[in-house]
Amino acid sequence: MELRINGQLVTVPDTTLTINDLIYHYKLENRMIIVEQNQTILEKEEHGKTKVKNGDTIELVQFVGGG
Repeated sequence: MELRINGQLVTVPDTTLTINDLIYHYKLENRMIIVEQNQTILEKEEHGKTKVKNGDTIELVQFVGGG
């Protein structure tokens, strides 16, 4: 399946069915992130039930500390 993630066209396994699957695929499950799918920001509680479809545009924004 092809997705546009953070501006880059990428291919992810067809077993990536939900936003949670995508987060686990990129090993981001232990990070604080904000997910936007097709210009809609998703609440964390929606990640497990929100389906990923071929051609979706996804933004994964991570918070990092520093000064």
